[in-house]
Amino acid sequence: MPGAFVLTLLAIAVFCPANARADERDDEIRQLRGMINTLDQKLRELERKQELRDEAAAATAKAAAETTPKITASDKGFSVAAPDNSSQLRLRALVHADSRWYGDHDGADAPGREGFVLRHARIIFEGRLSKILQFQIIPEYGGDSFCLLDASIGLDFSPAAQLKLGKFKAPVSLEQLQSDSWAFFTERSLASQLVPNRDIGVQLGGAFFNGALEYQIGVFNGVGDGRGTLTNADTDNGKDAAARIVAKPFMNMKDSPLAGLGIGIAGSYGRQSGEQARTAGYRTDGQQALFAYRAGVVQDGELWRISPQAYYYHGPLGILAEYMVSTGNLRPAAGQPAVEITNKAWQIAAGYVLTGEDSSYEGVTPAKPFDLEKGTWGAVELVARLDHIDIDRDAFPLLADPAASAKSAGSWGVGVNWYLTRAFRFSVDYNQTSSKSADATTPTGAVLKNGEKVILTRAQIAF
Repeated sequence: MPGAFVLTLLAIAVFCPANARADERDDEIRQLRGMINTLDQKLRELERKQELRDEAAAATAKAAAETTPKITASDKGFSVAAPDNSSQLRLRALVHADSRWYGDHDGADAPGREGFVLRHARIIFEGRLSKILQFQIIPEYGGDSFCLLDASIGLDFSPAAQLKLGKFKAPVSLEQLQSDSWAFFTERSLASQLVPNRDIGVQLGGAFFNGALEYQIGVFNGVGDGRGTLTNADTDNGKDAAARIVAKPFMNMKDSPLAGLGIGIAGSYGRQSGEQARTAGYRTDGQQALFAYRAGVVQDGELWRISPQAYYYHGPLGILAEYMVSTGNLRPAAGQPAVEITNKAWQIAAGYVLTGEDSSYEGVTPAKPFDLEKGTWGAVELVARLDHIDIDRDAFPLLADPAASAKSAGSWGVGVNWYLTRAFRFSVDYNQTSSKSADATTPTGAVLKNGEKVILTRAQIAF
């Protein structure tokens, strides 16, 4: 018995502390599990609170985005747009700081013409007020006087039907319809002087087959060759109908070398009367007088024009060509019969971008804009042009003075365009014009006697 008692005491001594320690560990584990569960619950609560804060912040940002206008600024202009882009106002500008330098005369024959010229200075306001309603307003501050160059309202129903009302370019000349920002040369060709410039009217236009066929057709007040309307009202009861159609049959064949080919024909017809319905005169590249009708001569009767035209752009190469015929009925003085006069002109111009960028009807965008730090210089384009104009022989001497106006003239020119950026371009052109008189009368003026040799420069900001 004593031995058994001793063994029992030893067992109690050995196992009781072990059981006590086991119970303590179980308690600690239970406490740790409770703490972990409590921390996990608090963490879940914190995560949920953060999710709620993130959702609230996202909702606030979305609400702000839905009410905050979008403001952008780039080399394409400045714009403010509604959050959903349903409305937009864009501000753009065009400035042409030119110079003209003549050769082969002493300067006395063209006083005040040689020197620096602010050729164009325009602020362009345009925008959209809904998905279909657009507008454009362009005042002109350059040249000799201020004028409202363009002011139009557009209704864009679909790519195939776009209605335009107001004052804008009549759809006749290919070169004239091209923006002043992107023309190959500083001045328009002789051919562009036989078509109307800006006129007031209504036009329907659009494109079919993914842009492969374009058209414009409209009714306008009517203006003379090379003229824009000087007033915001009509000067007579006559109206002109004008139309233009251009086919680009390979446009949607992107790998075709003919994808950039466009062929078209345009024209206008109407009955006009008055001084504004005849040309104010045709001019050289240096803007010197080449032809003008006698004072008192007015248009009185039918006035029609036709212009076959084409262009081709492929990689760095661009070519533009057109032929113009302008026929009007001109009355030398009140009570005298009108004389039908047909004047004709043509031009072909080409450009090649030496730096490899694509040439286009919308100009050249440098792949590497000018940056001295990066050692990039922009894009360089070489251009050349031939153009010619013929005046109807019946215009002399009754309607025009053969001593003061040319019967025909031809011009050729070469130039270089340096696109530092898409917005800034510097151009230098050399143009040479020669003319013929209608008879043996010795003509007056430097251009008619000696021809014209002129260097034109232009610094352009266009965005």
